[in-house]
Amino acid sequence: MPTLTLDGLDLAALLCSRVCHDVISPVGAIVNGLEVLEDDQDESMREFALELIGKSARQASARLKFARIAYGAAGSAGASIDLADAESVAKGMFADEKTKLEWSAPQALFPKNKVKLLLNLVMIATSAIPRGGLITVAVTGDGEAPTLTLKAKGPHARIPAHVEDLMAGAPESGTVDAHGILPFYAGLVARAAVMAVRFTIEGDEVTILAEPAKSADPEAADPEAAVAADVVAADEAGPALA
Repeated sequence: MPTLTLDGLDLAALLCSRVCHDVISPVGAIVNGLEVLEDDQDESMREFALELIGKSARQASARLKFARIAYGAAGSAGASIDLADAESVAKGMFADEKTKLEWSAPQALFPKNKVKLLLNLVMIATSAIPRGGLITVAVTGDGEAPTLTLKAKGPHARIPAHVEDLMAGAPESGTVDAHGILPFYAGLVARAAVMAVRFTIEGDEVTILAEPAKSADPEAADPEAAVAADVVAADEAGPALA
């Protein structure tokens, strides 16, 4: 099946939809909490509302910080991202969740697209264990030729439906919607980083392995990926993702 070429505007729109999907729930909870504070004088309800606002604000902030690196330009003109920053935003996504994250990586600057790929694979790993569990991330090797190993273990673990076709840029339906944009985008970033990604499953554990592609032919990287890697640079366009 030929690789699907997604128009830049459609790609940007779908990624924006993904970011909005991730933050609309905690932002809505903040609004609800504020309404309780305005209308309810019961002290216990006001205390509950303040706790809800605080928790939801932390969630929204964590998701925006994650999106800033995983989908955006990371607010930097450089070509590298500190793995410590990637660890921080990844762990922020799981602070109040049923899924736990363990991270093992060197304290080093890695090429931007390789770090973006790692963070997108973390989110794909999350969808492999819909009932929660443990995700372990291990980064070995140097920035030019790293090995990224993610293991997602939990009840009813499975390789997410269509994820391999979407990452290959060849969805079975021939189109991509908001539900499939994350693995499709991860595939674009993987090709830009000249990395090959494989999925395996054994029992209740899914393993995602990303390694340098055997062929380093520059044409192997989708030319659209150079735009895709930075297409949602909203953090540079305004303060919303700062």
